[in-house]
Amino acid sequence: MRTVMASMKTVLFVLLHGVLQYAVCRDVTLPNGPLYRVAGFPLSLPCVVSGYEGPRTQEFEWFLYRDDAGGRQMGVVSTRDKGFPYAPFLPRVSSGEVRVERDSGDKVRLVIHRLRSEDQGKYECYTPSTDTTYQGNYSDSVTVKVIPDTLQISYSRALTGQPMPEGAELTLTCSASIQSEQLTHLSIMFGKRGGGESLGGGAGGEVSNVREIISIDKLLGVVPGRLYKTRYDNGEITLEKRNGEAGQDLYVMKMTAVQPDDSGSYFCEASQWILDPDRSWQKIAQRTLDIGNLTIQQLAESLSVTSSPKGEVTLQVGSPLILTCEVLGLPSEVSSGLLVQWMKRGSVSSDSVRTGGVEVEVARMSPDGIVSWGDDLSRSSGGSMEKVAVGKYSLKLFSARPADSGVYRCMVSVYAGRKNPGPSTPATFTQRSEGVTVNLKTKDVVVSAVAQLPRGPLLKRGNTITLICNATITTTGPAQAQVHWLRWPIPEPVLNKDQRPESDISPPDPPVEEKPKLLAALMYDGVVKIYGNGSEVSVDRLSTVSYRLRVHTASPEDQGMYACHAEAWSQDPHGGWYNTGARAESNSVTVYLYARAADLLLIPLVIGVSSALFVGIVIIATVTCCFMRRLARQRARK
Repeated sequence: MRTVMASMKTVLFVLLHGVLQYAVCRDVTLPNGPLYRVAGFPLSLPCVVSGYEGPRTQEFEWFLYRDDAGGRQMGVVSTRDKGFPYAPFLPRVSSGEVRVERDSGDKVRLVIHRLRSEDQGKYECYTPSTDTTYQGNYSDSVTVKVIPDTLQISYSRALTGQPMPEGAELTLTCSASIQSEQLTHLSIMFGKRGGGESLGGGAGGEVSNVREIISIDKLLGVVPGRLYKTRYDNGEITLEKRNGEAGQDLYVMKMTAVQPDDSGSYFCEASQWILDPDRSWQKIAQRTLDIGNLTIQQLAESLSVTSSPKGEVTLQVGSPLILTCEVLGLPSEVSSGLLVQWMKRGSVSSDSVRTGGVEVEVARMSPDGIVSWGDDLSRSSGGSMEKVAVGKYSLKLFSARPADSGVYRCMVSVYAGRKNPGPSTPATFTQRSEGVTVNLKTKDVVVSAVAQLPRGPLLKRGNTITLICNATITTTGPAQAQVHWLRWPIPEPVLNKDQRPESDISPPDPPVEEKPKLLAALMYDGVVKIYGNGSEVSVDRLSTVSYRLRVHTASPEDQGMYACHAEAWSQDPHGGWYNTGARAESNSVTVYLYARAADLLLIPLVIGVSSALFVGIVIIATVTCCFMRRLARQRARK
């Protein structure tokens, strides 16, 4: 039994030792071949060693077996022996054209900077042993085929460096071809250097200013550069392949509207690709062709917007107002969309034009010629905006009103190179003209307003409150009054200093002034507007100067101070009505509501009940008190 157990242990030990030896076997690997590379371009062969013993940094030696050398071995380069290269490679190794680049301790790459036809053959990567026992493979080899350079690239027209206006169309062409017995693919890339922001930092603080604009990759897909994707998605940058002459394909890149950031030096880059046996694509040749420099003349340097008439304009109310906007400096060779807007700042008062406040849009014409009006939609039938010539636009108000006073400016947004921009397309440049001050002379208008409470019985809860507003307008020509009725609470009385109690040492709170509440209005055209109110309100016109407000079924909440405000409206020569700006505020009328007769009958009843209760309590208290005193004296005698 012991003999059997000993035998089993021996077998297990041998098996375990074999597994461990196999697990630590040295393995050297190179890419699968054959590899096809182009003469005159770099060759990079990675070599990796694994399963080794010893130091983490391994040594590597490279050999070449040329096809024309009868299988003889030739030393190329070594990581440990400077005298390792054979004579044909010694000067190339000394100059760095042939070298070993180490990626890690056990991974290196053989790099031949400029491959020659005589470099074709089988390359072997060998790793000297650092193992305790000789196990595994210590080298690997791969066949490299050197094919001739047939990559050609040219252009038909170079950039001259002459300034190109912003928004112009740029077209660049590049021809390229390859003639190879192997299946290779061609990619084309258009790019530029300089003229824009840097793309990022490189090693040592270096900054790259090369931008990839657009390319056709090795799989014939169009790929925009990272910074040009939005413009590509919007159709502003395109790249297409066409059939060219002499077997060369023609590649055409277009920018529909160049921008200031497009200044720089442009180039075309053609690359040849091949699919290696490991199914990875490798770039085996590349050529770059400079097309020339491009300078963009910015629109802001040439564009100007002017408006006329200049300075200040004074008109009579009802006269036509005509303003002209002219856009100068637009390049004739660039088709650009224009958004033209007339803006106004200011309002009319009784004395002069106030130029402050918020600027509002009066009218606009979109790039497709559609006219729309701002907040005052009534102007759509009382005015027009037209394009009278190339770059020249007019605004007409057929009958100017006092509210049309203010400072007008023409604002032009240019979409350079975009005749019909989308709604979300940002404008290339926006410029405003100088201001034109428009004053309107109004008629001499005098307005007065007097509010009164007609005489009659005392007002009680449930009655109808009637108030009269006499509004008169003194002017020439047709005029109408527009009357507004307002109400605010009766202010609480404030005690004088001498009336305050001595114990009240703190000053009284100031009275709170509440804003008046708008109850109703009778417009100049006879339309009645009733605003929010708890009671039923009506307004009518008794005569040409007399206006009546009635509050039906009055409640205590309807008490307060009432007043009327009158505004003067006049008629222009075209029959339109306008607010002259003249207005008047009437005196205030205080309205109290007294108690009704039914409410007064309750007072004696309340007083009578209160008196009876008081007398009863006094009598009961007196009787009880006397009875308790008498009882106390009787107990004291006992």
